Amino acid sequence: MLSYAERKSELAHALQAASSERVALAKDTSNLFRDGQAGPRQRLEVGRFHHVLQVDTAAGWVDVEGMTPYDALVDATLAHGVMPAVVPQLKSITIGGAAAGVGIEASSFKLGLVHDTLLELEVLLADGSVVLCTPHNEHRDLFFGFANSYGTLGYALRLKARVLPVKRYVQLTRIRHRDARACFRQLEELCSGNADFIDGTVFGPDELVLTVGRFADQAPFVSDYTYERIYYRSLRERDTDYLSVRDFIWRWDTDWFWCSKNLGAQHPLVRRLLGRERLKSRFYTRLMRWNSRWGLTRALDRLSGRHRESVIQDVDVPIRHAAAFLEFFHREIGILPVWLCPIHCRKPTGGFTLYPIDPDAVYVNFGFWDVVRRRRAFPAGHHNRLVERKVQELGGIKSLYSDSYFPEDEFWRTYNGEAYARLKQRYDPHGRFGNLYQKCVLRA
Repeated sequence: MLSYAERKSELAHALQAASSERVALAKDTSNLFRDGQAGPRQRLEVGRFHHVLQVDTAAGWVDVEGMTPYDALVDATLAHGVMPAVVPQLKSITIGGAAAGVGIEASSFKLGLVHDTLLELEVLLADGSVVLCTPHNEHRDLFFGFANSYGTLGYALRLKARVLPVKRYVQLTRIRHRDARACFRQLEELCSGNADFIDGTVFGPDELVLTVGRFADQAPFVSDYTYERIYYRSLRERDTDYLSVRDFIWRWDTDWFWCSKNLGAQHPLVRRLLGRERLKSRFYTRLMRWNSRWGLTRALDRLSGRHRESVIQDVDVPIRHAAAFLEFFHREIGILPVWLCPIHCRKPTGGFTLYPIDPDAVYVNFGFWDVVRRRRAFPAGHHNRLVERKVQELGGIKSLYSDSYFPEDEFWRTYNGEAYARLKQRYDPHGRFGNLYQKCVLRA
């Protein structure tokens, strides 16, 4: 097997020799929930960059290649008694993708987002050079500008990220609320406590469940939600639960949170027919791509006389406005359940250019991933635009992995257009990796 340095050199030379003006990654996986750009491009073969290079438990970091999926990364770190500080919820997400996008999980209330846990990056640039980016060297602008850039500034070939020690189990305690304002007040209090993990789920306007996780050496019982039993249903059924640390990390992957219901995978018979190996986000993603390509559900909606719009978003709202956002969401969108995940980076670093949130504030991530169906027609992107406007009004920000409908001036005002232009001019002046606005915004 070639070493990382040898594979890096080969890829850099391939990019330097490429004749195409536009460049993209050659890979068969993606966790973007929007269609990619069409058109001819030079495809870079990056599939070989999927190795965990080193785990240093004493120093608290892992050195890993960018195309490594988180399930492989988690397995490698758990073997050393540690886990990545923030692990996005789906096994197929790569650490390079989480760095170029925005990654979040139940440890984010004290550790921030995935990019807050990075120590250094090696980034392949459009001219074929590879630069080392740290918070303190000559490429610190790219280190802080990489998050939410979605491959338009360069591709992360190697990353060094923080890890945390683990215990064998995670104890889960459920706290139920019937009032959203009281729920968010307690959520903010919990973020100042000694929990290891915090997230929540909204099942209705008067049914909210917070889940507090703490590492444990022993467990009186251990639940299994990897086959016949469904994790999110247990939130309404159990006040206390225990999972192995690995099953806790991947508790949402088996049923894609709750989205497997749209594929019939929560029906007991279908579940048994699929078998344990197909109950995972990778399988659901393949089905979603197939449906997007052939338009089966669109055709069914037309036959039923319904109009549909996919509203697949993660938005971050300051916790002081969380109840107001949720009230708006119930009234205008109506998708349920909704995932809640608090975010707070306790060590301000000067800010990440393309994801400008206040490091002194606690935010709540609202995750909602479904289709809005109405009997009457509505303009394309209507419900997504409502969400975007409300998030802006409340001082929040949204991730860019799914369709966006910002006008160009609003997009660049929200995502620091002038700073992005300076980064683009320095690291990709000829636009070989495309433009963030063109890549992320769907103009209807």
